[in-house]
Amino acid sequence: MATSPEICVFGAGSIGCYVGGRLAANGATVRFIGRERVVREVREHGLRLTDLHGADQRVPAAQVDIDTAPTALDTADLVLVTVKSAATEEAGRTLASRLKPGASVVSFQNGLHNAQVLRDLLPGRTVLAGTVLFNVAAQGQGAFHAGSEGTLDIEQHAVLAPFVDAFARAGLPLKQHADFGAVMWAKLLFNLNNAINALADLPLKEELSRRAWRRCVALAQREALAVLDVARVKPAKFTPLPPHWIPGLLEMPDAVFAVLAKKMLAIDPKARSSMWDDLKAGRKTEVDYLNGEVVRLGQKHGVAVPVNSRIVELVHEAEAGPRRAWTGEALLAELQRAKSSTGA
Repeated sequence: MATSPEICVFGAGSIGCYVGGRLAANGATVRFIGRERVVREVREHGLRLTDLHGADQRVPAAQVDIDTAPTALDTADLVLVTVKSAATEEAGRTLASRLKPGASVVSFQNGLHNAQVLRDLLPGRTVLAGTVLFNVAAQGQGAFHAGSEGTLDIEQHAVLAPFVDAFARAGLPLKQHADFGAVMWAKLLFNLNNAINALADLPLKEELSRRAWRRCVALAQREALAVLDVARVKPAKFTPLPPHWIPGLLEMPDAVFAVLAKKMLAIDPKARSSMWDDLKAGRKTEVDYLNGEVVRLGQKHGVAVPVNSRIVELVHEAEAGPRRAWTGEALLAELQRAKSSTGA
């Protein structure tokens, strides 16, 4: 491998541009593959990467190697796949046709099964699952803002050794885990709020400051945790509180929640979920890969999951439009009706 290994970001959206941009701003060799809209924007403005703690890093347009064509895959030593879950199979086929021998792949995507989809399409390759535990919002003109705290978590593997320093220099150290299934389920539990945030049409901090919205999230999480108990899956612990305690925290009065939550996770006023961003842009969301995973696991184990099933339906209705203006109280009542209708 060359002294300066080459990293390719395959899917230059909010996460891809932020992670790849931070790497590039701190000396790594990074090439980006993205859709025409993002390519035009970044070629004109370059990249600006900010976060809630005041970081502000830039990569001038002339120094950003970004294209719609997948030619960057030909020379990449490590490929970070950051496309939407529905595009994983297509990405895997493209990777299979272009990756050089010895190149490795990391899936930094929402959902549980994207890394396995890629493994099936890339036999003999090292494909690792990863998660991005912070929120990134596109601000326009090449600016991407990380609005919450979090880490880059990834399956433990020796192939990461040549890249560890580059991620650390970028302020995005890789947190490696031997048992990554538990990590992915823990991330998915947090991501059950994505749909609630999208339906709320509010910044994350504002949504989570209101008890009615938080109770909606708590309903979805309690249901998911009940299914995981039946399936004998123990999600990892990301916060000072164990996963099974989080719904109780969400249900607390606003004043109490504000004090306790501040000690667990910092979120700034700019943060919104990626699902909110998709609905606003008229794109298909990833709800089938988040709440939909709870629905499928419930069906597999014969456990009723009416709350997550109804959330999936409501997000699909919002995708089809026109979008309903929900209040927290109205959505909570809707989800409670769904729950009571099955006796769950």
